[in-house]
Amino acid sequence: MTHTVVIIGTLDTKGPEVAYLRDRLHTLGARTTVGDVGILGEPLGITPDISRVEAATYGGTTIEALRNAGSRGRAVHGMREALKILVRRLYAEGKLDAITGMGGAEGAVMAAAAMMQLPVGVPKILISPIASGKHYFDPMVGTSDIMVVHSIVDILGLNPIATTIFDNVAAALKGLVEHGHVLPPPDPASRYVAVTMLGNTTKAVMALKQRLAAAGYEAVIFHSNGVGGPAMEELAEAGHFVGVIDYTTNETYDPMTGGIHDGGPDRLKRVGQLGLPQVVVPGCIDFSVFHAGAIPEALHGRPVYDHNPEYTLVRASHVEMIALGHLFAERLNLARGPLVIAVPTQGLSIPNHPGGVFWDPDADRAFLDALKQAIRPDIPVLTVERHVNDPAFGVEVAELFVKLMEQNP
Repeated sequence: MTHTVVIIGTLDTKGPEVAYLRDRLHTLGARTTVGDVGILGEPLGITPDISRVEAATYGGTTIEALRNAGSRGRAVHGMREALKILVRRLYAEGKLDAITGMGGAEGAVMAAAAMMQLPVGVPKILISPIASGKHYFDPMVGTSDIMVVHSIVDILGLNPIATTIFDNVAAALKGLVEHGHVLPPPDPASRYVAVTMLGNTTKAVMALKQRLAAAGYEAVIFHSNGVGGPAMEELAEAGHFVGVIDYTTNETYDPMTGGIHDGGPDRLKRVGQLGLPQVVVPGCIDFSVFHAGAIPEALHGRPVYDHNPEYTLVRASHVEMIALGHLFAERLNLARGPLVIAVPTQGLSIPNHPGGVFWDPDADRAFLDALKQAIRPDIPVLTVERHVNDPAFGVEVAELFVKLMEQNP
């Protein structure tokens, strides 16, 4: 069976490079569909299968309208929205088995946005010189499984460095379409439970996972780093889990300070609105995360903890802990399914323990008081005299979940 790889590129600037990648894929036996998302000029050295004129129509616009949008940003935004619809259509019609794209800032962002429309497991490889880690990565990955390849050189010319990158991407795509697979639909008989975790809660979650396994459940762990939580919620919406243990909910606090573990405005809302059973723990809400040396001036003077050479944790203030209590209540009050909140009182993170740099029982108690005051009366808030990373607490949380499932089969 011959597979079709869709290639996205701004052919008015990257035409020869896209043509080279297309030809390598043909040599390996793959079909290709080349989509042009260039806005200003004519394709260079290549004839696309989907022209920029046709691509623009999927967004309900024209290439002329995009050219006259008034700014480069508005033009790129319009083509990006059109490309999203185009890629979804190609996949639905069975005309896309894998996708790749190359570009600088604008081309990479457009191609990545298209890739994010596709299910987990559909091969997605993005090639860009901005994929070095020195740039903000969210526009290139989001919550998807996009493979990002740093082109090392800029994408302008077919030198030995560039062609080596393109050759390897073609080989990777060939292997992926022949030996990979898309995430299967949810199995109604499965008993997968989504669980959130950070390094600060790993020991407890490992014990939790074992206790769930003893009860016949399999934990699927998500790293709550600003992407893991939202990804977990998306997959919950897709029906992959029987319930959720949101053990590490720090992604709710980083938006208050500009930290990098920002889970967005819907974090803690979506699972409850689905009606799924869930146990929620305020794990690691007592800190926000920043790149080392990049703590905002407004937070200077607060207790900090060097988590590793790359990341520094900054303690939440008393006032912010109160705000978090109200935020938890506001969002969890939307829950339509069974819910239990379990709060450890001997520390919410590794540096938060008696004598630790983040130990502030008054601030943590202020969170708990605000939560209890604002939470719906039918939602239990349980306090446990343990540390959040105590394996015994992880076991107790797992048992709360098992009991919740027994009560709500």
